[in-house]
Amino acid sequence: MIKCIIIDDENNCLEMMEWLLKTYAPSVQIAAMCNSAEKGIEAIHTYRPDVVFLDIEMPRMNGFDMLEKFDRLFFDVVFTTAYDKFAIKAFKYSALNYLLKPVDPDDLIETVRRIEEKKTIPSSEQLQLLFQSVTQTKSTPSRIALTTSDGMIFVTTQDILYCEAESNYTSVMLANGKKMVVSKVLKDIDEALSGPDFFRVHNSFLINLNRIKKFVRGDGGYVVMDNEVAISISRSRRQEFMEMFARF
Repeated sequence: MIKCIIIDDENNCLEMMEWLLKTYAPSVQIAAMCNSAEKGIEAIHTYRPDVVFLDIEMPRMNGFDMLEKFDRLFFDVVFTTAYDKFAIKAFKYSALNYLLKPVDPDDLIETVRRIEEKKTIPSSEQLQLLFQSVTQTKSTPSRIALTTSDGMIFVTTQDILYCEAESNYTSVMLANGKKMVVSKVLKDIDEALSGPDFFRVHNSFLINLNRIKKFVRGDGGYVVMDNEVAISISRSRRQEFMEMFARF
């Protein structure tokens, strides 16, 4: 069993999450439900849960402020939020669990499955990445957390040359020649990185526009990256690519 605490300032959200967990995630035992961050902190120390379902936007003390009250986390965190798509990128940068309100049962089931399999506690570096990403105005973060079979690696985004789809995984090629296999599909990486610096030129490739060595118009159009690898640009993405490339 997984012991959890639900923290949300809206009682209807507390009740809905309670119902969702009891209905779709019976392996999760609810130790307490709290309608403020202050009560949540007290309950966490009392019950020492495995995971906390934490609302971000709360009066007086929001979810981020609450976590900063702990010198060290001894529990996993699932953020529940009504943030828009742009802000959701922040969670993808930091590889932290989140549920978008209204919570979809399938998303909840998948999140609980990941918690049961991984049973990891967010690192201070992950939380720092999250806090910075939520508040910054840039669309692309300076660093990103990538989950591999060995654990988690923090990478400076400007060091990423390109990402290539490999079935249910993604290969990330770095400027130093290192290749990492990430346990995410390319669509997830694209959602996290796409913006002014990264562009999906093909179903199988997401490239760093700052790392293009040259663009060749012939043979359907392709780019040569800093490591001399040539990557084709799909016909459907060519016009949009040319418009973005012209800004560099």
